Amino acid sequence: MNNYLKKVFLLGAVFFVSINNLCAQSKKLQKDSPAKVREFFVSSLIKIGDPVLTALSKNQLKELMPVEKSPGAWDERTHVTYLEAFGRLLSGMAPWLELGADATAEGKLRAKYIDLAQKCIHNATDPNAPDFMNFVKDKQPLVDAAFFAQALLRAPKQLWEPLDAITKENVIKALKSSRVIKPYQSNWLLFASMVETAILKFDKEEDKERLNNALEEHKKWYLGDGTFGDGPDFHWDYYNSFVIHPMQLDILKTLNEKNDNHKEGFKTEIDRARRYAAIQERLISPDGTYPPIGRSLAYRFGAFQLLSQIALWKELPKEITPAQVRSALYTMIHNQMNVSGTFNKNGWLQIGLYGHQPNIGEGYISTGSLYLCAQAFLVLGLPATDSFWSDGYQPWTQKKIWSGQEIAIDHASK
Repeated sequence: MNNYLKKVFLLGAVFFVSINNLCAQSKKLQKDSPAKVREFFVSSLIKIGDPVLTALSKNQLKELMPVEKSPGAWDERTHVTYLEAFGRLLSGMAPWLELGADATAEGKLRAKYIDLAQKCIHNATDPNAPDFMNFVKDKQPLVDAAFFAQALLRAPKQLWEPLDAITKENVIKALKSSRVIKPYQSNWLLFASMVETAILKFDKEEDKERLNNALEEHKKWYLGDGTFGDGPDFHWDYYNSFVIHPMQLDILKTLNEKNDNHKEGFKTEIDRARRYAAIQERLISPDGTYPPIGRSLAYRFGAFQLLSQIALWKELPKEITPAQVRSALYTMIHNQMNVSGTFNKNGWLQIGLYGHQPNIGEGYISTGSLYLCAQAFLVLGLPATDSFWSDGYQPWTQKKIWSGQEIAIDHASK
């Protein structure tokens, strides 16, 4: 056997063993109780978030967080990576934190991280703090100012209302300062809109053009069947879930609470997002993997933010039960959390989709970018008593069909 054939044989053997292991793991996870599954979700979110929040609460994030870059990194990324880590993490944690503290073990844990998050917000926006974050230099800060704003919208009772007057003022100044950044004619328009939506809700003098332009352009960019173009063009990637649907949902929800002008647009977006969530549920294989398509794969299971958000909002299509979404997300997240290389020895995320794979990172990817994975945990905003968490294991669509079960016929939507 020549060397080429030996390499092919070895790669095939490794792939076969890996798939076998994932299938065996999937069967084992079916036996875990709903309570154990929620414990896993909470402990995983804490494992991801604790290094960031602990360091930032002590004004030590810039000192302690490593900055890993992909081989093709555009620059050193240190001027943008810290706000990436904080904004993206907090946006994903927000619904869980918004449940507030209580006497349970989980409620006490929330109390700890609510306190840390509030300290982090103060330090990140205090111009005199060592960890004061960059909201103006380069273009990237607009993206993560938006995720930070989204976090505030998702948890106003815990992340906004308790803040002291000076911190609130600093937050609004920081958000408004990002207006110097002109967004690209793509999903980036939603970042500007999200910032203005938070200003509208928590302050005054929102920039109406920046707020509304994203919504108007995305009306033009809708391609059908729950899918938007990233700009006028279609892309095979997960940006409909990373950004486009979740941000439109949160923006329109906030605007709809202000007045009835956006009632119809909000309803239309929920219908479209529900369809895209149904597609996402069908993308999860029986062993909890999914197609590695498009850019930003280093955001890992953050690719399924939209499915998590639709479950959180109780807007799942009737043919998809909450328990089957929980079971699918659990298997998928468990795969990626527990493979060697996801974290470094000090608990910080490393670049990769499945373990440590630096080449997966585009030029804009660095350590802070990776914390978008926290968006998969939005379902923790549902209390432990909700049927999402209390119903027993249920197989998801691919799990059913590849074991010979009947499933509902899939239909496109307008």
